[in-house]
Amino acid sequence: MISMSKIKVFYVAAVIMAIAVFAACSVSYSFRGTSVSVGASTFSVDYFQNRASIVQPTLSQELTDGLIDEVRAQTPLKYTTDVGDASFSGEITEYSTKPLTASAANEAATNRFTITIWVKHENFIEPEKGFEQSFSRYEDYSGNLDFSSVEAELSESIIDLLIEDIFNKAFVSW
Repeated sequence: MISMSKIKVFYVAAVIMAIAVFAACSVSYSFRGTSVSVGASTFSVDYFQNRASIVQPTLSQELTDGLIDEVRAQTPLKYTTDVGDASFSGEITEYSTKPLTASAANEAATNRFTITIWVKHENFIEPEKGFEQSFSRYEDYSGNLDFSSVEAELSESIIDLLIEDIFNKAFVSW
């Protein structure tokens, strides 16, 4: 017959083993579906130089800071000024506004404002997940508006979309 003390010892040992097994495993989930390489702990973002024909003075800093903020907010990675396990670099290659449609009076009825950036993402833990790619987004605005009156708002919107595109390409596995 098995004594109660042996059963208690067995249950205690089973609980300890279960805790050890679950502690060794890590499950990561999020509603965004982010996927960070196992073993990665840091990320870095180089300053995105503005090489577009039109240079908006704050665009590079806004893009760089925005990408840092997004990765910090959506992953467990810590920002480093050294080369991180996940590294981003690139440049702004286009910043332009062009007429999209014409009115009956041969004036622009709608204009399109476009920002394009080239990004190099290196994943030093899983190199096959790295990429080099251009990302481009645009916003249309009325030809009745002066570009300078809508530039800041449109630029902010486009930057947010570009950052989301870069983040999704680097960290979201669907």
